[in-house]
Amino acid sequence: MRAGRVEAGAGGVRFRALVVDDEPPLVQVVSGYLTREGFEVVAAGDGESAVTMAREHRPDVVVLDLMLPGIDGIEVCRRIRSFSDAYIVMLTAKSDEVDKLVGLSVGADDYVTKPFSPRELVARVRAMLRRPRTSEDQYGAAVRRFGALEVDPAGREARVAGRAVELTRTEFDLLDTLSAQPKVVFSRRQLLDHVWSGDWYGDDHVIDVHVGNLRRKLGDDAAGPRYIRTVRGVGYRMGTG
Repeated sequence: MRAGRVEAGAGGVRFRALVVDDEPPLVQVVSGYLTREGFEVVAAGDGESAVTMAREHRPDVVVLDLMLPGIDGIEVCRRIRSFSDAYIVMLTAKSDEVDKLVGLSVGADDYVTKPFSPRELVARVRAMLRRPRTSEDQYGAAVRRFGALEVDPAGREARVAGRAVELTRTEFDLLDTLSAQPKVVFSRRQLLDHVWSGDWYGDDHVIDVHVGNLRRKLGDDAAGPRYIRTVRGVGYRMGTG
């Protein structure tokens, strides 16, 4: 499912953002920055409301706090992922390293640690929204096959042994990048440049987490990979040979 966008007349297309946090001052600041950047912004202060508003408003991006009253950000992320492919940025405390990884494992695309710069957050949101989707030269492109794995760049689909694999946008973008040049080794920095178009403000650890999630969904084993191989000290490549 593709996230909705709002027409802005002669100004073109406006993106929708959903800001979810139980701290009104933080919501006000983040919403204000996004609004000044041309976003249509809605906000929620708890998990249940966030899921409802995501269904109703179909945002392009969700800025989601980890700690929320009611259901937490992890569960909110999981529920939103069941019906939306919006980009999700998780807000988390510096000490919550495990929670960051769990957030990414249930479908978040990125995380920002508190306290953070609203300018940096908006820059990272903008960077994600500039990421290219299926380009014109991918229409009609051949399906790429790696044993039981099939990658369809035009349809943005992956199948293992004929079974469709549900991937987030980020996971598919990584798989698309790696599978387009099998046996070419990509460093983490190169993968960030390809997937985030070079506009990256965080650390490259996020690549390892997304690759781990991708392997898990593909049924790939890092110790004996069939599809995605780790090149120690460098990065990743497709193929086991």
